[in-house]
Amino acid sequence: MLSYEPPVDEYMFLFKELVDLDKHRHLRGFADLDIDVVEAVLTEAGKLAREVMLPLNAVADREGCTRHPDGSVTTPTGFGDAYRAYAEGGWAGLAAPEQYGGQDFPKTFATAVMEFRSASNQSFDMYTGWGDSIAEILMAHGTPEQCETYLTRLITGEWGATMGLTEPHCGTDVGLLRTRATPQPDGSYKITGTKIFNSGGEHDLTDNIIHFVLARIDGDAPGSKGISLFLMPKNLPSENGEFDQRNAVSCGSIEHKMGLNGSATCVMNYDEAKAWLVGEPRHGLMGMFKLMNAIRRRTGTMAVGVSELATQNAVAYTKERLQGRSLSGPKQPEAMADPLIVQPDVRRTLMKLKSFNEGARALLVWSGLIADVVDRAPDKAEAAAAEERLALITPVIKAYLSDEGFDNAVSAQQMFGGHGYVAETGIEQLVRDCRMLAIAEGANGVQGVDLVLRKLGQNKGQAAFDLIDEIGTQIQTNRKLTPSLSLVDAMARAIDDMREATTHLVELGGRDREAACTGATDYIHLTGLVLIGYMWLRLANAATRQIDEGKDESGEMAAKLMRARFFAERMLPETSLRLTRIKASADNVMALEEQCF
Repeated sequence: MLSYEPPVDEYMFLFKELVDLDKHRHLRGFADLDIDVVEAVLTEAGKLAREVMLPLNAVADREGCTRHPDGSVTTPTGFGDAYRAYAEGGWAGLAAPEQYGGQDFPKTFATAVMEFRSASNQSFDMYTGWGDSIAEILMAHGTPEQCETYLTRLITGEWGATMGLTEPHCGTDVGLLRTRATPQPDGSYKITGTKIFNSGGEHDLTDNIIHFVLARIDGDAPGSKGISLFLMPKNLPSENGEFDQRNAVSCGSIEHKMGLNGSATCVMNYDEAKAWLVGEPRHGLMGMFKLMNAIRRRTGTMAVGVSELATQNAVAYTKERLQGRSLSGPKQPEAMADPLIVQPDVRRTLMKLKSFNEGARALLVWSGLIADVVDRAPDKAEAAAAEERLALITPVIKAYLSDEGFDNAVSAQQMFGGHGYVAETGIEQLVRDCRMLAIAEGANGVQGVDLVLRKLGQNKGQAAFDLIDEIGTQIQTNRKLTPSLSLVDAMARAIDDMREATTHLVELGGRDREAACTGATDYIHLTGLVLIGYMWLRLANAATRQIDEGKDESGEMAAKLMRARFFAERMLPETSLRLTRIKASADNVMALEEQCF
């Protein structure tokens, strides 16, 4: 069975060293924020993840979900009790406004809770986390009546929520959808169609599920500009005001998947189901994009959580498993063999995992702070600048972190040898479960296209160049710190690679969009490496300062600098490879005739 210790101490280090609270006291919810309260919240969240959610992870994989003849769905044993503990503890609306029953906890700090939840039980996590995101859609686009009726129930976790986007014939290209909405005299709509891949589309954890559905109103033009967003309750209010009247929305089946067996991924059928418009007609994607971007950041967080869980168990196994001898001579001569962790390639693998996890976690906290500025800054110009930065890095957080998170789960599995391939250790489940992260919420290849064509295509890539300049300033700051010189030199080369790649793609995208996109995935990974390197520059500063002040009794700060060095010397040079690929001719990708494949 897998074990897990939520990295509360690591997050507290990031909050104290990476987040300048005094600089952000002007943000809503930051003025009176007490760092000790943050630690208490994280400790309780970690306890819930470790003691309630983690033990159900293997159970969920074995049992899966069951669809009954009446279309109802039963979740795995223990999920109901776990969900009640989650909702009653106030975790469902942790970052949602207090006026609707939330805690108004900044996303900067709620990031940690999100990681703990996804690390301990990714299937269970698929039912949670909707309150905060849905609140943003309804507060921005919903009517006062919709907010009054639904927000508190969603934010407190009394009701669940799900998204209806993908259809059997179309996924990313939502403009092809066929689900239609017919206006009714009372102002409602009747929705007819089928949606697939609905996570939590039907379950037994809440009495009601609110479906947020994309559909086209009868007579509206085809394409993405003709799409509207609707709110469709599973249960409608009857004359007594109780939501006990069944709507014409049903689960046709549950997908049989590679992993995430505890998550009910449903095919949902709408047979003239009653729904209400959210926002303006034909502007549905505006509301959905904000939700999708929040979920894409959540996807990156899930990837880091799974990577952390896999890493912790790989480290524990390699310390315990006796096999072979150290190449420099026996380390435990009294035993028949040495532990696996003495082997160079094992150590290289574990260092890669830990260096990624720490840097990626810092990136998540930094992005959470940017998201808080977007939502909470009183100055509109400050919020707008933060929104531009968040839009730039969101596809990187989603795609790069999910790619690497899966690779890290595979690398951790490798540390177990044959035992990693059998179900007993639990590590193979992590590999199956987290494979979804690179596919869902906009496949990673699409994220690359979005970054190269949309983000770099705006204002000739100025947002990317501004970020490059900011990182360049940080590099110069770090040159004063001798212990991080190898990181500084490596980052100087990496930022040059990013600048050259960005310049190349901005110019190429302006004249040949197809050619530019052949380098999109490489650009996502190059940018991801640079962003994590940026975080390591700042973490190295903090670690060096603590060492200089005599605050490293445990040696953790010295170990952190060693991981920074590993990242600089073993991982960051990959930017040069990525740049070479980005600048390669598109002909070797696009010229071959289809029949030759």
